Amino acid sequence: MDFSIRVEDARILSAIQSLLAMARNATPIMREIAAIGENSTRLRFRTETAPDGSRWKPSLRVRMAGGRTLTKDGHLADSVSGNAGKDFAEWGVNRPYAAIHQFGGEIKARSGGFLRFRLANGAWASVKSVVIPDRPFLGVSDDDAEDILDVLGRHINNLTGQLSARFGGAHAG
Repeated sequence: MDFSIRVEDARILSAIQSLLAMARNATPIMREIAAIGENSTRLRFRTETAPDGSRWKPSLRVRMAGGRTLTKDGHLADSVSGNAGKDFAEWGVNRPYAAIHQFGGEIKARSGGFLRFRLANGAWASVKSVVIPDRPFLGVSDDDAEDILDVLGRHINNLTGQLSARFGGAHAG
């Protein structure tokens, strides 16, 4: 069974057009969502925790000399940035070594040689490979999801309130 409803009320059509216009360009909402992601990611570097709340494995430098994991110079955390448009919100980092820290993995010396690096105590180490544990900093935590839902709810309530005021209906927002 097929059926259709035709709306000819100018106020209803105008309200529908306003709602659709907001849905086509949600840039202000997406900017807020990207900001939530950026701020949460920066906080993870201070608290050394993954989006799921688990603690990062302390780095060798931290175990030997103190400080915070992934923040020796702060370049990775300082590179957190976001972007938003009419239908997307994104945030991330721009350092080439970010992926190995996010996902973990093994770094091997090229051509059968050695990796050589200075330890926190000043001594030098030469090894064939090192295993970097995953230390996720990008992602959406449960708290982030709640904050994003709050942003969406607020914008929906604001819009319905505006439409109600504009078109004379009652709104319980």
